Amino acid sequence: MSDRPWENSDLDDLRAMTRSFFQKSVAPNVEKYIEQHHVDRDLWNQAGELGLLCMSVPEEYGGGGGTFAHEAVLIEEQARIGDSSWGITLHNGIIAHYLLAYGSEELKKKWLPKLATGEVVGAIAMTEPGTGSDLQAVKTKAIREGDNYVIDGAKTFITNGQQADLIIVVAKTDVSEGAKGISLILVEGDREGFRRGRVLDKVGQRGQDTSELFFDNVTVPTSNLLGTEEGQGFIQLMMQLPQERLIIAVAAVAGMEGAIERTLAYTKEREAFGRPVFGFQNTKFKLAEIVTETRVARVFVDDCIAKHLEGKLDIPTVAMAKWWTTEKARDVLDVCVQLHGGYGYMNEYLIGRMWADARVQMIYGGTNEIMKEIVARSL
Repeated sequence: MSDRPWENSDLDDLRAMTRSFFQKSVAPNVEKYIEQHHVDRDLWNQAGELGLLCMSVPEEYGGGGGTFAHEAVLIEEQARIGDSSWGITLHNGIIAHYLLAYGSEELKKKWLPKLATGEVVGAIAMTEPGTGSDLQAVKTKAIREGDNYVIDGAKTFITNGQQADLIIVVAKTDVSEGAKGISLILVEGDREGFRRGRVLDKVGQRGQDTSELFFDNVTVPTSNLLGTEEGQGFIQLMMQLPQERLIIAVAAVAGMEGAIERTLAYTKEREAFGRPVFGFQNTKFKLAEIVTETRVARVFVDDCIAKHLEGKLDIPTVAMAKWWTTEKARDVLDVCVQLHGGYGYMNEYLIGRMWADARVQMIYGGTNEIMKEIVARSL
């Protein structure tokens, strides 16, 4: 059993099963996912059958009845094999929890079981072409007309954008207000007026169907509102973003560990000037540095997970974890690429892809500049 403060024997069994699933069902298909810019749709169903979807959702809504610790195991195993194509952590740890926390009983019973089986894939549409971290400035409107909302606007950088059957849309229900005018509204993927744009051509995470989404007079019932009244969206976002940021930190550390494991193996096998690359003092010192930094990051993030499970993880601390681990991941992966030499820059070697994939972690979930602002406000 692991010596981490939040793990136990049940989670060890889950880790073994999850690791096997990623190695057998995901790793062999990564090249295909990158080429087609999305995972195969039946991957969601396979995960649902194994109970890997919505593990931290109560059993009464079709979930696994677990905690964030179960999600953390899955996040780590996905990161460790270097997969960035599958938006499962967003589906599990973010979309499902917005519904669980703010959805009416009717919405929870309707959608959570389908999210848990993989019948429905979830997404959240926050970012707009002209609005990134400044969520108060969103332009997408949801105007009430009788018992419906009519939604107009455009979103971009949306994970699971092409496959999503259910989208949480961040919109202004009162355009005269800033944060107080924002609401979260569910939009089904088959609604008239809803359109998916292109899959975006990214530097990294090329197997992920990150997309533009367009809403042109999309009509949904007012019962699709998350929360008991309009204008709660900004607070809802602020309450859920810490878990999203912890997810990013967990993935960053596991990615660092996976990269180091591969780099150690490579430097011990690859020879230069008649001896393994590991035999050079520079290689040993560089590896010693990044192994130390990764251990420090692991201890910090494990403490954050333990605090989160107790309901004690505060917003400034998770902001620290998000910015620090993602910047360390950038630095560690850069060293790993360097130690691979020219091969580290080749797409055929996973380490180069991991390096490119990790860069965006400093941007999404709130930029690292925003994280430092959050920390500074707490001082």
